[in-house]
Amino acid sequence: MKQRITIFFSCLLVAFVANAQSVNIEFEEYDLDNGMHVILHEDKSTPIVAVTIMYHVGSKNEKPDRTGFAHFFEHLLFEGTENIERGEFDKYIENAGGTLNANTTYDRTFYYELLPSNQLELGLWLESERLLHAKVENKGIETQREVVKEERRQRIDNQPYGSWIEEMFKRAFKGYAYEWPVIGYMEHLNAAQEEDYVNFYKTFYVPNNAVLSIAGDIDIPEAKKLIQKYFGSIPRGKTEIPRPNKQVPELTGEQRTTIYDNIQLPAVITGFRIPAEGTPDYYAVDMLSTLLAQGQSSRLYRSLVDDQQKALQIGAFPFGLEDAGINVVFALVNQGGDIGELEAALQAEIAKVRDELIGEKELQKLKNQIENDFVSGNSTVASRAESLANYHMYFGDANLINTEIERYMKVTREDIKRVANKYFIKDNSVTLEFLPKSMEP
Repeated sequence: MKQRITIFFSCLLVAFVANAQSVNIEFEEYDLDNGMHVILHEDKSTPIVAVTIMYHVGSKNEKPDRTGFAHFFEHLLFEGTENIERGEFDKYIENAGGTLNANTTYDRTFYYELLPSNQLELGLWLESERLLHAKVENKGIETQREVVKEERRQRIDNQPYGSWIEEMFKRAFKGYAYEWPVIGYMEHLNAAQEEDYVNFYKTFYVPNNAVLSIAGDIDIPEAKKLIQKYFGSIPRGKTEIPRPNKQVPELTGEQRTTIYDNIQLPAVITGFRIPAEGTPDYYAVDMLSTLLAQGQSSRLYRSLVDDQQKALQIGAFPFGLEDAGINVVFALVNQGGDIGELEAALQAEIAKVRDELIGEKELQKLKNQIENDFVSGNSTVASRAESLANYHMYFGDANLINTEIERYMKVTREDIKRVANKYFIKDNSVTLEFLPKSMEP
């Protein structure tokens, strides 16, 4: 959603926790009687509190003919509640000098408020209202339908290369619930009735499908009292939470397609199917992706941008998900270059990792990069609150915020070569060629 920022709070948003990650991040966690999991992290270095709530519902939980609901609710639940008038939700936070936002993925939906620490109770009240008393009715539904349509036009339909995720995922995950886009298809949202939205809300927006994670300048005993006050009496959900129950089908051969778009420069985007986040091979894949394309000293950048000058821009990253993932490698063709030559050069660099062990110094550099990313990724109270919720929701172990780095440090040169040969191969890939519409036959 559109970011909401107040002048008072803007300078506090990126406040760093002193000596980030130099000591363990301490926290308490427990369950309310209604099944809501609570995680509390006290940090008095700045007068800020992050009030966050994560629901274990993403686009993969939708029906194939009713896609886009999870993302739609991210918008709809700012509409108001039985006790908060339409358009007033944001104002409570802004008037208190804070910010709020939300985001949706294939696996979960996440809401948060960043507030001065003396406004903790306000954040808890607002989130309890969203959970128990949200207005899921036609007036708000019709308003947000138009908002989502405009968002799709801006971010996908009218954005250069904007359709790549949708085109990639429908091929990489054909037959599984990751195959449709998080934003969904507009015809499904248009066809849905108020009853469909109400049922979705009652099914997934229940305390036993949520993690309440609070981090910052709090007094934990007092925070527990407030949490019980606002969330303890909310009833547990009455129905079982539906989850995809099929194994993610494997790719059985290379998938390729050409997309003609309103672009100036051709691009090649290749995705390799990878295992789910948290699995042993995922850490080696993440390090392999860092080796290939993180920064201007990475292998692909040095070879294809600096030396051969075939690419104007290049990158790679693992798209980690709860049930399976995909590692994306992309390259933008340099002015006057040939997309076929660029792809061949890119694949040649990947082949080197399959054929040869990386050097010891290169491995150490990788571990240094990973450690830096891990520390900086948990350097604010907001990022810590989100990480704690993520680790509990996906892996049942919030303490991975302290220990997951050890899994990266155990990766060997042999592990990186092995996963390159297992996953970064043609028969396990989807390749999109983006060409200017002027080149369309």
